Amino acid sequence: MLRDVICLKGPEAAKLVYGSEKLTRVGSMPQTVLRLLQDKDSVQQLDGEAHRHRKTMFVRMLMTDPEGPAALVKIFRECWNERASGWEARRSVRLASEAKVILAEAAFRWAGVPPDQVNLTKDSAILAEMIEGAGHIGPQTWLALFRRSRLERKLSKVIAGFRLGKIRVADGTPIEAIALHRDLQGQLLPPETAAVELINLLRPIVAIGRYIVFAAMALHEKSDWCRLFEAGNDELLGDFVEEVRRISPFFPFVGAMAKEGFEYQGCQIPKGQWLLFDLYGTTHDAALFPEPDQFKPQRQLSWRDRIFTFVPQGAGDAQATHRCPGELVTVEILKEAIRLLCRTVSYDVGDQDLRVPLNRIPAGPVSGFEMTNIQKRD
Repeated sequence: MLRDVICLKGPEAAKLVYGSEKLTRVGSMPQTVLRLLQDKDSVQQLDGEAHRHRKTMFVRMLMTDPEGPAALVKIFRECWNERASGWEARRSVRLASEAKVILAEAAFRWAGVPPDQVNLTKDSAILAEMIEGAGHIGPQTWLALFRRSRLERKLSKVIAGFRLGKIRVADGTPIEAIALHRDLQGQLLPPETAAVELINLLRPIVAIGRYIVFAAMALHEKSDWCRLFEAGNDELLGDFVEEVRRISPFFPFVGAMAKEGFEYQGCQIPKGQWLLFDLYGTTHDAALFPEPDQFKPQRQLSWRDRIFTFVPQGAGDAQATHRCPGELVTVEILKEAIRLLCRTVSYDVGDQDLRVPLNRIPAGPVSGFEMTNIQKRD
């Protein structure tokens, strides 16, 4: 991008990027990526107490509310079973495409967006386009930006309508929490900002589809694990899921900008310096994870500990310095997806291109993991 950048990896770099008040996320991402994945005025673009205050809302919905994650997993299971009921009649199914649709519908239902206010088919595709277009520049990206803006306007009208009493939403739903959230000055968020934050809740749920595809690939390549899960060994699901997240290429790095000059490990970081923290490189560091390219669930990893070494979706404490509070939901949905793949359907994986090009962001298998001869299990 014709900009000077310092790239970092490892635990000390994670502590710096996720814990230093000398850094900010503002200005650390290309505008197209920012607009697609976060947008202006979002929680990720805030610093200090303002960031922590708004992030508390997301932490409550995604982590501390005992009903939230469980309800989302239940809705995901229902959406999966509804969609999978038609797979037998189809010649083949591309799991990458199916997972996006299932997760988008689950996200809209769980968030409490009134079904008569959205077009599930079109709006689900928009959420997927935001993720697909984030690593590219070109017509696909501009089209995704245009469609995101249209979805923002639609959801901002829903939120404004709810506040005026013209649109009803269920009590205790995420859309209600976002619509009623107040900032540090006690003011409701502008409807446009509330819509941005609602999308920032919906879109990452759809992104979990990539991990579902990588999990399916691991089950295909390590078929003994699928037989274990088919037999009901749920106690092993967490170890399997976390190793999928460690080894799978997702978004490879996060950015930060220096708010002031400082020294780091003998290197002078000037004010305004752009930094990139290497997530993928850190989770594939042989000093931290011996034989890093080998799939080994016996590592028994967890997002709850090793907070500056096991960083597939970011580093730090999930409720404090971590910029992504969605890891609990990610892990629980992945566990459920594995149960469904191993216990509710049988399928074949024929010859296809399962290469995962690392020059594409976000990464995924070329074929999207095509399943054939799908049959429902009794």
